[in-house]
Order: sequence, then C-alpha cells, then structure tokens
Amino acid sequence: MVPQSSTEKPTLEALKVGFRHVDSAIMYRNEKACGKAIEKSGIDRSEIFFTTKIPPGSMGYEQTKKAIDGSLRDAEQKYFDLILIHAPYGGKEARLGSWRALVEAQKAGKTKSIGVSNYGIHHLEELESYIQSGGGSQIDVGQYELHPWLDRSEITAWLLQRNIVVEAYSPLAHGTRFGEDVLHHIGKKHGKSPAQVLVRWSLQMGFVPLPKSVTAQRIRENADVFDFELDAQDMKNLDTGEYSPTDWDPTVDED
Repeated sequence: MVPQSSTEKPTLEALKVGFRHVDSAIMYRNEKACGKAIEKSGIDRSEIFFTTKIPPGSMGYEQTKKAIDGSLRDAEQKYFDLILIHAPYGGKEARLGSWRALVEAQKAGKTKSIGVSNYGIHHLEELESYIQSGGGSQIDVGQYELHPWLDRSEITAWLLQRNIVVEAYSPLAHGTRFGEDVLHHIGKKHGKSPAQVLVRWSLQMGFVPLPKSVTAQRIRENADVFDFELDAQDMKNLDTGEYSPTDWDPTVDED
C-alpha cells in the first residue's frame, strides 16, 4: 500500500507513461490523491479506468451505500469505472447486501462495472447463485494476488470460464522473488528485468496485471513489456505450483 502522501506523484507519472488503470481503495486511503492525479493529468476522464473497493468495515447494504457515496465525494468523481467488494468478510447476509448496493449504484450511474476481490470459489458460487435467482447484474471483475508462486488456477479457471476479467494485484510479489534463478534466466534470455518477466507472465496468463511502484524508472520499466513474449518453456518453468501469498488471503475464509 502506498501512503496517501506518496500517491499523487507516482500516479501522475504512471498516467504520463501510458498507464490508464488507477486502482484505489477506501482501505488504502488514496482515493482523493488518485482523483487529484487524474484531474491534473489533463487526460480525458473517459480514457482512464478508475477503481475503488468496499472495505470489510463497510459490508452490508446500508454501509456499502454510504461507502460508495463517500468514495465519490473523497475522489471528487461523478462515477467510478469499477467498484469491488474488497474481501468476502462479514457473512453471507452482509456480502449479498453489499452486492445489492453495488447493483443499485451501477443502475444509478455511480459505477460502470462491479465485481469482487479475494473471493474463494465458495464465495463466488454463493454470489453466482444469488445473481441467478434475481440478485441483479453480473460479476465483471475478480481481483486477486497472482504471480507464479501463488497457484490460484482453480479460482482463475472459474472466473475465465465465465468471461470474468481477472485482475492480478501484487503481480511482482512485492519484489520478494526477484532473486529467483528462473527469473534471471528468463530475463537474461529476453533482455528484461525480473519485474518485466513477471508482468509479461501475468499478461500471457490472461490476467490484467496491476504492478505498483513509486519510482519513475520502475513505473516506466513496468510498462515496457510489449516488445517480447515468453515462450512455452518459459511459461512452463514459471509454473511452480507453489501457494505462497505475500498479502492477506481471504479466499480461504470459511464464513
């Protein structure tokens, strides 16, 4: 998480080098700074995809409604492009109440798309059943920590089979794997850094990677991934089968 005081400058830099997806959240306390960066960028708002998330403390219908309006005020936005439920906490009634509030917000034009983050398959199936029984709308996006050392193939398969966009947060595993031999071998072959290899892996897996950095050089580096392609052997070598989150892991919550 980037502190609010350090958010505006790197967000502006990212927009400058070509990024068009700004991922914020109430929990990150960065909606206002992201909104200011979008305004200062001079880029037409319609060209930027701005996301926020409903935190565990705002689960349930009424609380989620208030959180959405509060986020719009804080970010000084007329709408978000995507609002996600940040985690499947609070129990079934609260989860489905939050979804109902998101559906209403979407109908009111407060957000274009809605989705979930950190949902396990049992949470996803609970929501799918609710939607099919008349709960409204559809799951547009599922956002998860995803990288070669966090095998969530069952969850991503579930989402992709339903044409749900899969977003990968922490695709660089917070830099904790930059020393891995496999990354250096592949990077040397393609003339790319470990971070670039990881972003490229995410793209070729069919994910939308959300790399994070506050350093201008690394922001530019993270965007420079479209002039090479990992081959089948590279992808096989990065299929570790390991399950090692570097963030929290609400997908395993049984409630």
